[in-house]
Amino acid sequence: MNLIPAPYEFKQGVGSFRINGELTVGSELDLPLIKLKKSDNPDITVKKADMPKEAYRLTVERDGIEILAADKIGAYYAFQSLRQLSRAELGGKSIECCEIYDKPRFSFRGLQLDESRHFFGTDAVKKLIDTMFMMKLNVFHWHLTDDQGWRIEIKKYPLLTEIGSKRKNTQVGGWGSRKMIEGEYGGYYTQEEIKEIVEYADERGIMIIPEIDFPAHCAAAIAAYPWLACRELDREVPGYFGGVVPETVLGIRDWNRTICVGKDDTVNFVFDIIDEVCELFPAPYFHIGGDEAPKNEWKKCPHCQKVIKDNGLKNEEDLQGMFNNAVLEHLKAKGKRLIGWNEILKAGNLDKSAVVQYWTPQRDKRAEDFVNSGGSMIMSNHHSFYFDMTYSQYPLKFTYDYKPEKFGVSTENVKNVLGVEGENWTEWIDSVEVLDCRLHPRMEALAEVAWSEERNKNWHSFKKRLDAFKPYFDYLGINYAVDEVSLPKNLIRRGKIRKLFFKGDTHYEVKLNKEYKSKGAR
Repeated sequence: MNLIPAPYEFKQGVGSFRINGELTVGSELDLPLIKLKKSDNPDITVKKADMPKEAYRLTVERDGIEILAADKIGAYYAFQSLRQLSRAELGGKSIECCEIYDKPRFSFRGLQLDESRHFFGTDAVKKLIDTMFMMKLNVFHWHLTDDQGWRIEIKKYPLLTEIGSKRKNTQVGGWGSRKMIEGEYGGYYTQEEIKEIVEYADERGIMIIPEIDFPAHCAAAIAAYPWLACRELDREVPGYFGGVVPETVLGIRDWNRTICVGKDDTVNFVFDIIDEVCELFPAPYFHIGGDEAPKNEWKKCPHCQKVIKDNGLKNEEDLQGMFNNAVLEHLKAKGKRLIGWNEILKAGNLDKSAVVQYWTPQRDKRAEDFVNSGGSMIMSNHHSFYFDMTYSQYPLKFTYDYKPEKFGVSTENVKNVLGVEGENWTEWIDSVEVLDCRLHPRMEALAEVAWSEERNKNWHSFKKRLDAFKPYFDYLGINYAVDEVSLPKNLIRRGKIRKLFFKGDTHYEVKLNKEYKSKGAR
């Protein structure tokens, strides 16, 4: 059974269905993405059935194929499975007889793309959505704003893209590097482009969740509108990514700026942004980030200190907690749930209607207590799902072996985990070629973690199925990581790659992958 992700139930039949020319289809469901010729006596019959959302039953017999599904997405997933089983695009001429009943383990099966640090554009995003669709992933988390660039048009605040989408230089060479390359770097999505991509994803059963970071990671917004900060200082959009900060302004670290939540005008700005973004994204979720918020400015700001005093707050952590809950209530009035990284739990007063995304490399007792006491959680734990890291640091097996229980979720509370998500932060990912190498075959491992029941997961089986899938990478033009890279064994080379990734050549592993491929590695 060469199928990723592994299905819920699989029964091998006898014989095979021969593909003789163009297949025909007859369907009780409207399936606009299926371009096969319609027929009254079809090769493939699609019937509407009483089944769970996204589930399907696929039966392949010698004389025909039947698909049962409750909705078009379940039927589409059946076709994606049929696509892999038939290998018709790769020259396959038959499909072995079988019966598959399939349904997802988690309802939330996500992948994130950061486009603040590097911008990829509409075609690249649609290609990513297509590969997600093939792997039955159904959530695209779109990180559209950060310190290094604001990537979404906001009509009420045009300077966010006129100024905030452009930086004059870009850090290269890793976290410990001070090297900058000069030259303007920019790009953003118009609201029409956003709508086009949202519709494209929705047709494929993929929900897009925007992430607009507040209150931190706002340097690009502050460069456009300095009054958003506690002190109004003229700043440019920074081109460095953190770690070693090559410059300071008036003694203030400039890389991870936090807005002033003590000003009514700033809070109203946040609400205005949310209102406009919500019009573009129908998803019932809205991600505010909420992580890594330095509070030195808040400690000295009369506006912030007044809010702390007037509301009887203990400290600046409580101030962020108050801000988070105000945003949560604003979103709730729009029928949306707030998502934030697990740092939003620090104040200890987060409304339980929020969703926490657990990412940190270190165990977080607050996050574990939240999910074990009934809170909703998305699991993106660093060592399994941070796909921007080298394979020398996080080999493919780290992703495949993931279990929520390894990160403090009790067995009885796994039900509170909405799902899992892979992260593609792009500080050191500056092209589709590099993105592909970091993402594949991690995406395929993520898909199996997200879709398949734990009882159906097996590393050795997955590796065999992945090997069979690799011709699809070539067919789709995806620069995947070969085994020598995704499953590194040479400890000396691994150490070298990790060292270079911190300060040196962040693309060394990608270049090594190209070298291995040129020698015929798979």
